[in-house]
Amino acid sequence: MSDADGARRAPRYQHMSHWGMFEAEVADGDVVAAHPYTGDADPSPVLGNLAGSVRTKARITGPVVRRGWLEHGPGPSTSRGSDEFVPVDWEELTQRLANELRRVIDTHGNSAIYGGSYGWASAGRFHHAQSQVHRFLNTLGGYTRSVHSYSLGATGVVMPRVVGTHWKMFARSTSWKLIAEHTDVMVCFGGVPLKNTGVNHGGTSDHPTRDALDALRRRGGSVVSFSPLSDDMHGVAERHAPVPGTDVAIMLALAYVLASEGLHDTAFLGSHCVGYDRFEDYLLGRSDGVPKSPAWAERISGIAAADLVALARRMAAGRTMVTVTWSLQRVRHGEQAPWMGVTLAAMLGQIGLPGGGFGHGYGSMNEPGLAPVPYPLPTLPQGLNPVRDFIPVAAVSDMLLNPGAAFDYDGQRLTYPDIKMLYWAGGNPFHHHQDIPRLRRALARPDTIVVHDPYWTPMARHADIVVPSTTSLERADISCTRNDPLLVAMHAAVTPYADSRDDYDTFAAVARKLGVGEKFTEGRTSGQWLEHLYGQWRDFVRADGGPAPSFDDFWTQGHVRMRTEDDLILFGDFRADPVKFPLGTPSGRIEIFSEDIDGFGYADCAGHPRWYEPEEWLGGPRARQFPLHLIANQPRTRLHSQLDHGGTSQKSKIRGREPLRIHPDDAADRGVTGGDVVRVFNDRGACLAGVVVDEGVRRGVVQLSTGAWYDPLDATDPDSLCVHGNPNVLTPDVGTSSLAHGCTGQHVLVQIERYDGELPPIRAFDPPAIIRRPVPEPARSN
Repeated sequence: MSDADGARRAPRYQHMSHWGMFEAEVADGDVVAAHPYTGDADPSPVLGNLAGSVRTKARITGPVVRRGWLEHGPGPSTSRGSDEFVPVDWEELTQRLANELRRVIDTHGNSAIYGGSYGWASAGRFHHAQSQVHRFLNTLGGYTRSVHSYSLGATGVVMPRVVGTHWKMFARSTSWKLIAEHTDVMVCFGGVPLKNTGVNHGGTSDHPTRDALDALRRRGGSVVSFSPLSDDMHGVAERHAPVPGTDVAIMLALAYVLASEGLHDTAFLGSHCVGYDRFEDYLLGRSDGVPKSPAWAERISGIAAADLVALARRMAAGRTMVTVTWSLQRVRHGEQAPWMGVTLAAMLGQIGLPGGGFGHGYGSMNEPGLAPVPYPLPTLPQGLNPVRDFIPVAAVSDMLLNPGAAFDYDGQRLTYPDIKMLYWAGGNPFHHHQDIPRLRRALARPDTIVVHDPYWTPMARHADIVVPSTTSLERADISCTRNDPLLVAMHAAVTPYADSRDDYDTFAAVARKLGVGEKFTEGRTSGQWLEHLYGQWRDFVRADGGPAPSFDDFWTQGHVRMRTEDDLILFGDFRADPVKFPLGTPSGRIEIFSEDIDGFGYADCAGHPRWYEPEEWLGGPRARQFPLHLIANQPRTRLHSQLDHGGTSQKSKIRGREPLRIHPDDAADRGVTGGDVVRVFNDRGACLAGVVVDEGVRRGVVQLSTGAWYDPLDATDPDSLCVHGNPNVLTPDVGTSSLAHGCTGQHVLVQIERYDGELPPIRAFDPPAIIRRPVPEPARSN
């Protein structure tokens, strides 16, 4: 390249997103390209959504207040989502926020505020929306919080009772390197979808999953995938396409073969587990008269009994890794799949061996299989929350609609608080919460909803006070995660768009008006906080003997490589010495039968893993009315609903609608072809989607990803058709069970029909109506 060419090259700024490290190429105040980090083995194509993301028409340009709230004051309103907005300046916005927070706290108490943030707004450690809003609300005396996540609501409750931990299953999982070197058979329930491994909550500098699977095969190992979607597994594999929702029945049948043929490791079950005998009574049919045989599982799952027998014998004959994706617990009775996966692996006796045992989440995020760092990461302290009220995160509609009602959760009998104010920053529940018509009715109930967001997401449209946030590209930050070796300087690429502000600056201004500014800021600006957090991290690294340059040198260099704990084996120390390294369960061992869970007496979650017939599945009576099983999985063209307006996401649309994949026979039966728009419906709601005919989808199954921005044909009607293709207008708002109350948005029964009417326009990315404040008429003299 000549000097002249170099001089003309647009400037580039190093940055980090959830889906990868990159350099942002900038021109005219916006990102025009995102160039992946050269050390990334398999960069995510989702980086393509970043171009044009700063100055898109979907940006919120300045602070606004909903007209009805402005004119009539706080209170329940069915106008949320369809009302006009009125611009205000920052001084008025912060004063109104301060006044409303003070009113709610003084009148109703801090438990009347729900801090409804979710954690995916930024990969940065300081400008992390969830940490910011929780720190702010704790400074004011606390808030009603949520526990666990939509991704892992069931696992987060059941697995600590079964194996004594939750986070270690991901952060300290068996490494991909050891799987590639030692695993003979990798049996993957839910597959290993590469699309999901593009992301990590704290950013990621490398994507090794594809290469690891290829290396396993080159060594002579084999992969077995159970999924109704063939592309849930990359490369050569033995693929089985079961009836969706029947993985637990398949695992039970494999376990039945091991037990009935004496292939199970009774020594390991006796030394490292408790309760196997109780489970075996159920497995072999001694307790209920129903042996969970391969023939029994074939009738449920559609997988041939002979194939299950042969697979079970292969699993017992070599080093076997049993994996379960997170998606399998995002269904009714979702606790059972990971619990049964651990049980099956325990029966093989290979838990704690290199390349053997159990894995949860390989193919769900770019974390399992990656080496962790050994010291704490820089983290903004959130303070202490003295409010005791909380809900499982997927119970937000239940909470808003049923204040004072009792509910079960993890052995406790709790009560929903009476929420007057929702304070939401960094999330779009219209992507991850089920039954949007019910959610909209729930959002009509509070007195006030506050939303911080850079974009006019559906949640921002349902707010009373809208705070225009900067994107991560408009601010400096530090990025790292517990399973990536790089601590990364996130350089601001562009100046803040229009009248947007960093969330930290907004919270600091409101805190000052409420008399707690110093407590919130500790006297630091954003830049000073970055240096402070880096300094805390640097102390840990220096004590460990690692490289720890000064902050200025780190910022100039762009990143620091941290030490990692390589070649980990999940539960390896426990296997070696279960007395010295007990699990965090009551027994210190793997609880195939849990006395605690059994003691709760829940009808929908017994004391050991078992098969529960789902309500939403092809084998049930509901399928006679809605004969297609829709899988609402994570998209391959974006993270959740983020940047749905981006180029990569938009290229996947069919006539502007989210693509729906369908088997050729099912399409022919309904007279639809590729490129058609169809109405997808059940008795809860309906949406439009664009047809993609795909032989890789099991017959009787359709796939429609989550994340298309909700776009109702009639914004005033909660039951209106979504013209853009959001599947959560269809999904039932019920918890996994009384134990966890996790999200069940993965599966739902539907019917489809070709849409022959005039296609409505897509308005999801257009700003709502913003009007000038009405000028009061002058008073008339008598």
